[in-house]
Amino acid sequence: MAKRTFDPLILDLCSKVTAKRARAVIDHILAHGSVSTDDLQDMGYTHPPRAARDVREQGIPLDTFKVRGRSGRMIGAYTFADPSKIKGGRIGGRSAFPKAFKDALVVRYDSADTISGQRMDPRYLQIDHRIPYEVAGDGAAADLNVEEYMLLDASNQRAKSWSCEHCENWQTILDPENCGTCYWAFPEDYKHIAMEAQRRVDVVWQGEDAEVYDRAKVAASAAGLTPAEFIKKLVAEASRK
Repeated sequence: MAKRTFDPLILDLCSKVTAKRARAVIDHILAHGSVSTDDLQDMGYTHPPRAARDVREQGIPLDTFKVRGRSGRMIGAYTFADPSKIKGGRIGGRSAFPKAFKDALVVRYDSADTISGQRMDPRYLQIDHRIPYEVAGDGAAADLNVEEYMLLDASNQRAKSWSCEHCENWQTILDPENCGTCYWAFPEDYKHIAMEAQRRVDVVWQGEDAEVYDRAKVAASAAGLTPAEFIKKLVAEASRK
């Protein structure tokens, strides 16, 4: 995409951004008209959608489109969207969380990832809004109520981000109530996963329990099943008793 002039409203928002990753994305778009996933990887950002999300969290709308990458395949690229898509309540991005709030979350969730339930050192857990910031802004979470937040490890945070970013509610509907009944917001009690009729359980076998998984994997293989299929079969049989 050729370099072009952007709307003054967009430029005004851009001038207020200081966060490093968002600033890098913005500066590249201002200089070149767009930024591709190849460009972002060249800049050292191995998860390009996360870098684009940083800009959106500053209240600056982005359009996603396809370009041909260096490999010859079609890849994603981003440019500023129409200023009518600027989301009120998100200007300036997320507020930084005080350490005392992270400590309170660690106590509330027993230093465990909210999705998998796996306990781990707090330094490996990241704070995330239960209802995505892009859908509701800080909203009900503005008063730092621990019930409006969750703790996720890096893997589950990436999985949640990918699923949410491809959900119709995130892209067009923007209804916090839809998110409120989603697995990624409240895995303890949900009705859907990204608006699809799905059910999911994330189980981690840790320490001595790893041997239980190894035995189950051998039994699954003997039955010609994957571990997931084997576990589903056992659950289905138990539920019929």
